[in-house]
Amino acid sequence: MRGGTDTDMSFINVSNLSFRYRPDNPLVLQDINLSVEKGSYTVILGHNGSGKSTLARLLCGLLSPTEGDIIVDGLNTKDEDTLFDLRKKCGMLFQNPDNQLVAGIVEEDVAFAPENLGVPREEIRRRVDDCLKTMGMEEYARHATAKLSGGQKQRVAIAGVLAMEPDCIIFDEATSMLDPSGREELISAMRRLNRERGLTILAITHYMNETIDADRVLVVNRGSIVMDGTPREIFSEVESLQKISLSVPQVTELLYLLNRDGFRFPGGVLHVSEAAGLIEDEFKKRGGRKPPLSPPAPPAGEAEPAMELVDVSFVYGEKTEFRKTALDHINLRFPKGEVIGIIGHTGSGKSTLASLLNGLRKPTGGKVLLNGADIWSDPKHMRPIRQKVGLVFQYPEYQLFEETVEKDIAFGPSGMGLPQEEIAMRVREAAGFCGLSEQDLARSPFELSGGQKRRAAIAGIIAMQPEVVVLDEPAAGLDPQGRNAILGGLLEYRKQNHATMLLISHSMEEIAKYADRILVLKNGSVFLYGTVGEVFSRAEELAEASLDLPQITKLFLELKNRGLTDETDVYTVPYGKAKVEGMFHV
Repeated sequence: MRGGTDTDMSFINVSNLSFRYRPDNPLVLQDINLSVEKGSYTVILGHNGSGKSTLARLLCGLLSPTEGDIIVDGLNTKDEDTLFDLRKKCGMLFQNPDNQLVAGIVEEDVAFAPENLGVPREEIRRRVDDCLKTMGMEEYARHATAKLSGGQKQRVAIAGVLAMEPDCIIFDEATSMLDPSGREELISAMRRLNRERGLTILAITHYMNETIDADRVLVVNRGSIVMDGTPREIFSEVESLQKISLSVPQVTELLYLLNRDGFRFPGGVLHVSEAAGLIEDEFKKRGGRKPPLSPPAPPAGEAEPAMELVDVSFVYGEKTEFRKTALDHINLRFPKGEVIGIIGHTGSGKSTLASLLNGLRKPTGGKVLLNGADIWSDPKHMRPIRQKVGLVFQYPEYQLFEETVEKDIAFGPSGMGLPQEEIAMRVREAAGFCGLSEQDLARSPFELSGGQKRRAAIAGIIAMQPEVVVLDEPAAGLDPQGRNAILGGLLEYRKQNHATMLLISHSMEEIAKYADRILVLKNGSVFLYGTVGEVFSRAEELAEASLDLPQITKLFLELKNRGLTDETDVYTVPYGKAKVEGMFHV
């Protein structure tokens, strides 16, 4: 691993950097020394609250160091006279696109920065068209930004930064709201900008697979850089990463676990093809055997539906020039007590579906049924419906507003007219499911970390004890430990209350780990709907829908192509480990 501040080729040079937000606050970053080479591609990893986003804001001059200096292409970020020039050189993409969009129409938003930089009109037109095409948003050029999905907004925000043609772009969790295809398109665009145009790229992410092709990986923990090396070097340290709430790619974890059982695979393996080749070599050396194909599991009987959609359609701006059909004649049944994973490309209708299920929006056509009854049969009595169908938004922390966490969680149950003792019991039970302590309950929700805010907002929904919980990307932007904690608590609630859970996610690994069945939406229609095995066995069709397979599943497809196994219904690492060991009689 490496470190230091070699300035010969550096675009960014950081010397003795420390930072605190207020004089009486503890240091968020301390004694950081760092040099980033011009034209390099660097990924920054760290758990929530580690200081990585603060570091990113300091690097592009949005914050000024408390101590030390940051020099970006010869400009000191402390020098207010050169901040305008600095921000032309270094653009930044935030995690939440709503914090970055400024115009009402897509193409006007992308043109905003070049216009302020004094770029000629003809050149602005070229940049806007090129950048929207790069991000796959050219057909939305005249659409209202407010009508876009979260993922579409993120693409527009990225196009807006690209239109500035900066020398450096910092991506702060910029892929967190994108579907797998969109993430791959953005990562490909980042690589292309880096290699063809020589842009310096810094990317903050919690998706370990996004680090594979980087030149360098920095790991931030408690305000300090604790690891610095190539992706292979960093991911060889599995246990060290796990101790600071980070994970590794699935094939890396698989070979690490196999090594603990006596195998001798090299550490830091990142790619499916490399992992498959190593397993094949070991198979030949040890005289492995292709295990018999496991018999298919008997079809499970489907429980009665908790909710149904009967010929449901929804149209945005029905009587305007921006008319767009978001859902088109949907017929679905969601069985009681199951976890339904909902996946689809950006703009496929996932969030619209979520808002229909608890009555935030009324279908343009068709019916939404809860326990067999139309939720819109009497619009005056919608409140009980929303208590039975809890909806957790993409950024649930935006739902917080009370003086204390305890009062915030109690708000929903209080509106149900429950006795005070019942409300108090529900608050503490919901806090327990979401991992919040007694001390957390007494704090202001605005004093909490990002992950704790999310837990508090989710606890407020759980406290109403809904029969159905609809989760719209509840763990987006959280580190691996934070995602597992939140989803684990929700699953425990579901188990104890026999609740039905609908989980919208762009993470195929997350869906494989938690879902009983999967709904795939494409262009507002049902594309696939079935068990996890049934859906993930349709790899080519998923690709058509801009989706992907878990990395461990891709590995077993590759092993099948090499004649080592016929098992391809492998979606989690522990199950994959057992299947590989079966090939070696372990």
